[in-house]
Amino acid sequence: MSLLEVEELRVGYGALPVLHGINFAIEEGTTAVLLGLNGAGKTTTVNTIAGLLHAWSGEIRFGGRPVTRLSTDEIVRAGISLSMEGRHVFPGLSIRDNLELGAWTSRDRMPETMERVFTYFPRLEERAGQLAGTLSGGEQQMLAIGRALMARPRLLLVDEASLGLSPLMAETVFEVVGQINRDGTTVLLVEQNVGALEYADQALVMEKGTLTFDGLPERLADESHLEEIYLGDVAESASTKRPATKGTR
Repeated sequence: MSLLEVEELRVGYGALPVLHGINFAIEEGTTAVLLGLNGAGKTTTVNTIAGLLHAWSGEIRFGGRPVTRLSTDEIVRAGISLSMEGRHVFPGLSIRDNLELGAWTSRDRMPETMERVFTYFPRLEERAGQLAGTLSGGEQQMLAIGRALMARPRLLLVDEASLGLSPLMAETVFEVVGQINRDGTTVLLVEQNVGALEYADQALVMEKGTLTFDGLPERLADESHLEEIYLGDVAESASTKRPATKGTR
């Protein structure tokens, strides 16, 4: 069953169109990765799903319910949570305070949810009183994802999880996101890093506001045109890796 359905979505800034009628669906319990170069429209896509941008036309359905015209807080309450590009942690607040702010829609279950977040990111628990602005980039990314989880979403949107991280830290973040998915949260990862495909059930490729691929991650290795235009040399190395199957990633 499709948890998220996007139909003929058109979005822009001012008079400038960015998304040109995109269509895709994500099945409940899966991880999808949206790949593309800078400026392709990936962030616009997830920001619109999260209610931060208003669609020009088209429809977004979540759990069969239209959410295109809902406000951001209504979308969060419906079960969609976004970890934004650039992390956007509150540097002058502690880790714990940052996490508590993410629980504004589910404060009655905050202790239980925070314990879950600390299970995924033990380093955050070790430093719970530390100011977020003093954390490393990788730790801030953990905090940003953890804060999004505090809303107890059915669908977690993560925009550029690996941006600015070392390969080892990026792999760590992808592994945790994989565990979050295995625990029952549907995930949409926005990435330029094709290493995320190892943790995906579905791959989407975007170029200039249009989707040019929607299918199994392993099929990308057979799409030489996509490799050349969107992923370049890095796709060639990624194609030698065998994407993990559901339940083993």
